[in-house]
Amino acid sequence: MRLHISSLTGLSASSVAAAVQEVSLDGLETYVPLLSMSQNLAKLAQRIDFNQSSDSDEDGPERESREPWGKPEPEEDEGTVKFQPSLWPWDSVRNNLRSALTEMCVLHDVLSVLKDKKYMALDPVSQDPALTKTPQVFQLISKKKSLATAAQLLLKGAEKLTKSLAENQEQRRQRDFNSELLRLRSQWKLRKVGHKILGDLSYRSAGSLFPHHGTFEVIKNTDIDLDKKVPDDYCPLNVQIPSDLEGSAYIKVSIQKQSADIGDLGTVSLFRRQPKAKPGSQMWHLKLEAAQNVLLCKEIFAQLSREAVQIKSQIPHIVVKNQIISQPFPGLQLSISLCHSTGEKKSQRASPDKSKPDDHLYVLEHNLHQLIREVHTMPHPASSPFGHKRLRLAGPMAYDKAEISSLQQSEGLLEKIIKQAKHIFLRSRTARTIDSLASRIEDPQIQAHWSNINSVYESSVKVLITSQGYEQICKSIQLQLNIGVEQIRVVHRDGRVITLSHQEQELQDFLLSQMSQHQVHAVQQLAKVMGWHVLSFSNHVGLGPIESIGNASAITVASPSGEHAISVRNGPESGCKVLVQFPRNQAKELPKSDAVQDARWTHLRGPYREVHCGRMEGRNFVYKMELLMAALSPCP
Repeated sequence: MRLHISSLTGLSASSVAAAVQEVSLDGLETYVPLLSMSQNLAKLAQRIDFNQSSDSDEDGPERESREPWGKPEPEEDEGTVKFQPSLWPWDSVRNNLRSALTEMCVLHDVLSVLKDKKYMALDPVSQDPALTKTPQVFQLISKKKSLATAAQLLLKGAEKLTKSLAENQEQRRQRDFNSELLRLRSQWKLRKVGHKILGDLSYRSAGSLFPHHGTFEVIKNTDIDLDKKVPDDYCPLNVQIPSDLEGSAYIKVSIQKQSADIGDLGTVSLFRRQPKAKPGSQMWHLKLEAAQNVLLCKEIFAQLSREAVQIKSQIPHIVVKNQIISQPFPGLQLSISLCHSTGEKKSQRASPDKSKPDDHLYVLEHNLHQLIREVHTMPHPASSPFGHKRLRLAGPMAYDKAEISSLQQSEGLLEKIIKQAKHIFLRSRTARTIDSLASRIEDPQIQAHWSNINSVYESSVKVLITSQGYEQICKSIQLQLNIGVEQIRVVHRDGRVITLSHQEQELQDFLLSQMSQHQVHAVQQLAKVMGWHVLSFSNHVGLGPIESIGNASAITVASPSGEHAISVRNGPESGCKVLVQFPRNQAKELPKSDAVQDARWTHLRGPYREVHCGRMEGRNFVYKMELLMAALSPCP
């Protein structure tokens, strides 16, 4: 290899004169140390181009084609003396041949690129546009060909991208199906049978014996078109449920009247679900919940129908198709219906099934929900300790068969529902009776204070009978009504207990008699406050007209001086009657008696005179009696 050295013996000016490397703050200059001969030779040797060959025939045109594209040699320093090699006679010929070879190599590379027609194309260039103007038709043809070639390239690339996107979507859909299947398995019971994935909707794991299999199948959703945009609510998983579990179902409990004196209580819809999708919930979850709700309603109604046939009652229960009819009380009908509607019939039945808010029995609905979930849907273990510990003990202290059978006897679900319906009906009838009396009779006033803490089969209400303005002195009538299933227990203030039946007339007559007695008790308490003396008092008067409702009560009071007396008789039906007795000396028309001749007998009270209470001033009866006593009392 031939070595080209620009200057081998010459030294630059900078190497002869030492250069200043650094000037310190105190003016001291630090110079660059001079190079030695070996260092200067090594520096000059770094400028040798080892890529140039001594013989041009060995490298061929390949080296010549690379030479113009190679990196240019670094320029020498301005101060260095360039070395000029000696020229020989054929040096110019050699340089021309080298430049020609370079141009031929470049032309060869350009032609090889143009041959593929991928990256470059030939286009004739005219020197004079006016003389060599290409017709417009040929320009359009060339542009059309160019556009067709570009379009073909774009179509091929788009086809490859579509295939790649389809493969990615298929893989993503498979991953989404597996993730949805994992979510489904975390909420529902699944098993694999062959190539199918089956699920269970029944309550067999909770102890249910309903014969319906309740099996659904999990399938992969392949209805989506991969070429179109995937919707937001797309789910790669779908479930297929039995046809008899499709749609929605609920149990309707209604209490209806059969006579005019009993009002409709209303209806209750149990396990009625509104198809509202929660945010983040999938369609298969709503579908499975609705199907399981249909299965639950069918199972509960089947159990109620079986109990309705087995229970022996005075009025047999009627089971017709999807309806159970019972009569808890005479003139009252309890209807339990299974309402099952599919998606097609749902719009037709939506309007008649709607009930008014006033017609809804919220208390009964809550109690029935609690009862059904406690009896039916709560998990029951397969094996557990049976009853009391004494049942498992052997020996003479163990239970016999009769005691064990008595412990095992329990009410059925239908019996409990009927008992709750009876209690709700009796409670509503009691409230309606008290309200009707309170609105019809203004004096005395009747008040009802219902207890907020009640049991399922018993409620209590405290009834107070008072007179307006005299609540502090008239507290004699306080009743506690304990409303049960078929009867009402009335507890008086003194501890007496009276049992009433479910008949509304009995309760109404009893309250009317208590209100009648309240007026007489109020006069007694008022007489004590006014200083009058109670001469006689009786809750059950045997004289006078016979009352059709209860008995009349009467009281007689005398003024502090004993000159005047007031007698009050009050009956539930006959009403109130007030009589006043004046002294004999104040009587205008006193009949003469042959037996009473002495003047001292004139100080005795004369005959009674009736008082028209309707003409007296006063807002109620007790206030009128207060004015009457004040008028007859002597002034101090």
